[in-house]
Amino acid sequence: MMIAILGATGAVGKALAAELGRTGTPFRVVARSEEKLRYAFGRYGDLVEYRAADLEDPQGAAAATKDIDLVFYTVGVPYTNFALHPKLVRSALDAAVASGVKRFVLVGTVYPYGIPRTDFVDESHPRDPQTFKGRMRKEQEDLVLGADGRNGLRTTILRPPDFYGPDSELSYAADMFKAALEGRAANVIGPIDTPHEFVFVPDVAKTLLALSNCDGAYGKAWNLAGPGPITTRRFAEMIFAAAGQKMRLRIAGKWMLNLLGVFKPMMREIAEMHYLWTTPVKLDDSRLRQLLPELKKTPYEDGIRLTLEAMRGEKRTIQA
Repeated sequence: MMIAILGATGAVGKALAAELGRTGTPFRVVARSEEKLRYAFGRYGDLVEYRAADLEDPQGAAAATKDIDLVFYTVGVPYTNFALHPKLVRSALDAAVASGVKRFVLVGTVYPYGIPRTDFVDESHPRDPQTFKGRMRKEQEDLVLGADGRNGLRTTILRPPDFYGPDSELSYAADMFKAALEGRAANVIGPIDTPHEFVFVPDVAKTLLALSNCDGAYGKAWNLAGPGPITTRRFAEMIFAAAGQKMRLRIAGKWMLNLLGVFKPMMREIAEMHYLWTTPVKLDDSRLRQLLPELKKTPYEDGIRLTLEAMRGEKRTIQA
């Protein structure tokens, strides 16, 4: 089975590549820049095939999916341009159908659920997003599930919470790790004492691979919870302690995010999603654990240690 990772240079794409490389499985990596692809995946040698493609261009999408059996769609877009999500996935799905791709796996998010109506959210929870970003992600999901069965294509979705781990520079948790290693205050969003959830990004990759191999996974969306709810404060405390540093935090609530958004559009976009810190979405993944009984999740303590080790190793490599 030939595998393609679309949006391969993101954290989940890199984690998938690491898993495939570990098992000696050939795969194609797809992103806009071949130079960035070769830099990120050169370590895998002959296992990897490089394909520079713009998914907005139908020809680029066709080249990305040509001769592919299984697509992992891990494409990220700028936080200020979420309207791209349904456009890009529609292009990728059309190309996949035309190319005869057999399986298509989307890495989703909790955004389509909107403000939770229950303490824990399972897949039966209504998808009722109150934000533009949530609506764009819901539209993306609808396109993926709506393509199930077209020309033999099977589709599925995995919805993880916030992730952290190696190569997760754009995650919410990233600055906590960087700050702990640099001995400075970390920038976090408040309130910091409400329950939150994080998942170790290599666990996401392993779950995606297991899900892709399970016939019963297709035609549905699946939640992946972290190892348990934790507050941002406690998560940060664990990171700083593991780095041998005293915790220091710079906390921005919604009012501050909106104020900063006057000068930095990115802050205004984050403010739109502030409900995730006041009424957090805590995922119930009982259904996934029934489907994948071997599913394992890295405890926070171990994941934090492994992330710091990876970041220290990367820093030493750059300095050398």
